[in-house]
Amino acid sequence: MDRDELIFQEYKLYAEQKENFIDRNFATNRFYMISFLVIIFAMIFTGNVVFMNKITATLLFSVMGISVCALWWMNVDSYNTLIKVKFANVLEEIEEKFPVKPYTDEYKGIEDFKNKKVFMFSDIQKFIAVLGALFFFAVFISEITPIAVGLFNKILTLVGAVKGGI
Repeated sequence: MDRDELIFQEYKLYAEQKENFIDRNFATNRFYMISFLVIIFAMIFTGNVVFMNKITATLLFSVMGISVCALWWMNVDSYNTLIKVKFANVLEEIEEKFPVKPYTDEYKGIEDFKNKKVFMFSDIQKFIAVLGALFFFAVFISEITPIAVGLFNKILTLVGAVKGGI
């Protein structure tokens, strides 16, 4: 096997690895989307369940939802960075040895497209994760407010009893 054939085989292997990595990225995003929907359905079907000290299932699920959305956003960001740096740069470097540079051309096309301020798929995923986190945060606030107010009232009553007893 000559040097050019060896370079081509390495390029081909790396391109396959990039595609496998992208497939894993889609599987991971599918997991987060399903988790997001399961948490929403769990909130709907367990809305009236109350645990000790007025802590509701909705409150717990909202915390889980915020966590899932934050992890989802970080995961999308990490995959994008890895795809750009680890795969795109390496493939472009190997392509310098070839007469045709498909990944380099593809990357330039994507960059031109992104400069037109169009949402990419990863931007949409991040947007959904942020909207989900905001939704779960609003639910969390609506659930925690009565608990916090009740706790505050108990503290005021306790302080009033202590002051009145002195």
